[in-house]
Amino acid sequence: MNQTLRVALLGGVGEVGKNSAVFEYDGEMVLVDAGVKFPEVELHGVDLVIPNFDYLIDAPDDLRAILITHGHEDHIGALPYLLMQLERSEPIPIYGTRLTIGMIGAKLKEHRQLDRATLIEIEPGKQFEVEPFEALPVFVNHSVPGAVGFAIKTPVGTLFHTGDYKFDRQPVDGVGTDEESLRRLGDEGILALFSDCVRVENPGWTGSETIVGQNLERIIAAASGRVIITTFASNLARLRQIILIAHRLGRKVAVAGRSMDQNLKVAADIDYLDAPEGTLISLRAAQKTPPNQLVVLATGSQGEPSSVLSRMATGDHPNVKIIPQDTVVFSAGPIPGNEETVARSIDNLYRRGAKVIYRAIDEGVHVSGHSSQDELRHMLGLLRPKYCIPIHGEYRMLVLYKELAVATGIPAERVIIADIGEVIEFGDGKAAKSGTIPSGAVLVDGLTVGDVTNLVLRDRTRLAADGVLIAVVVIDRETGELIGGPDLVSRGVVDPRQDAILDDARDALIAALQTVQQVEPSYGFLNSKIREVLSAFIYERARRRPMILPVVTEV
Repeated sequence: MNQTLRVALLGGVGEVGKNSAVFEYDGEMVLVDAGVKFPEVELHGVDLVIPNFDYLIDAPDDLRAILITHGHEDHIGALPYLLMQLERSEPIPIYGTRLTIGMIGAKLKEHRQLDRATLIEIEPGKQFEVEPFEALPVFVNHSVPGAVGFAIKTPVGTLFHTGDYKFDRQPVDGVGTDEESLRRLGDEGILALFSDCVRVENPGWTGSETIVGQNLERIIAAASGRVIITTFASNLARLRQIILIAHRLGRKVAVAGRSMDQNLKVAADIDYLDAPEGTLISLRAAQKTPPNQLVVLATGSQGEPSSVLSRMATGDHPNVKIIPQDTVVFSAGPIPGNEETVARSIDNLYRRGAKVIYRAIDEGVHVSGHSSQDELRHMLGLLRPKYCIPIHGEYRMLVLYKELAVATGIPAERVIIADIGEVIEFGDGKAAKSGTIPSGAVLVDGLTVGDVTNLVLRDRTRLAADGVLIAVVVIDRETGELIGGPDLVSRGVVDPRQDAILDDARDALIAALQTVQQVEPSYGFLNSKIREVLSAFIYERARRRPMILPVVTEV
């Protein structure tokens, strides 16, 4: 009986983020990417969302290696949390290009997980073995240097995982996606293509990163004062361009944002940054630099409430105060779901008098690192796969990619749209869905992984919507007589200027407790009664249902 290859997507399908896929043959597995997704607004207090890795955690020594396509958070951000849970007999090998490994090393060191991994640097075009697979990294253009796709050669055929990619016809460093290697792989035969499809809604070809550099140079040259540019902290190709542009225009560059500063240090360590001496200065030195001689690189392009740029926009940043002469450039597009927070940041910057430039008014300040329709077709033409599985996209994007692939000549039954956790089996040159593995989303709150359950989220949602009311009472243990309180403390229930509602609620609670006074009162009964009385009273007067926390002390 022939062995089958099993592939399961742990994230990145039906969503944008937490990209991760497991490839398994004869009980041995490799994982491609381990990314995070940033939480939606309703996930109160949640820092990150990561894939459910239970399938790997239950058989840790069957996981032979982790292959990383590039250093973006939605591809490497879950690594520390996976390693925390992976009880192996030896460190797990993690493969990536030089910059990717540098970024992973810094992340694992920060989370104190570096000793759980063996970091192995790979070079595009050089095949390596991870039994029972062989992997060939192929260089692709993306918004972070060192991005690759992986040709995974298995006993049942070769699969190609694109990672995030585009075909940049004017790459900043002069090196384009390795089309020759892709064409050669297509000639040898590709059983299945796992393709990034997040920009399938966009016609044509994605713009070149070089064009962004030219537009940013124009904006910086025309600015009479300080220029603040926000982009993704991992978009090192763009950060490098900005630093070199600033130097040519006689400006210094300061960095505001820990993640961006850390990534630039990693880039400098591997000699990628190539920043002219004296160009990069500290934020403290920036305060003494004339505004027309300064560029500030800042995190917060997605409008995150606690980010550096959001703090600047609300006047809360200790070192950078927005003034009317400032030009603020959003050199990033909002991730789906972040449009509202980005718009709020832009509004706040306008309120402080800054000139704000963003994609809606100047398309040249940002281009995507992902392929548009013509590039997706071009990849299909180079590889000519037997099967296609769209990844890295919301559900509509997966469907649109299927339509695009079918239009290029691939039979509809050979374009497989998989949900998170669904297993696709390959054998005898055929592919079909075959069951599921444990999957889903795991919520990270601080350093705790998975402890934020639906019950916890429900409580947080209720607190955010209706607030909390604490009722403190002191009861005589023997007689049940109320001898202290009730004292009511509220947060988010009523306006402090409406304290009369709480005074009336206190009177109603006193009357209720006196009516039901018991000898040797039951603690549970009193808790229940306090909740019942206060819940009904507050709803009647304020149409709210706060979380009510009774505190009963017996003396």
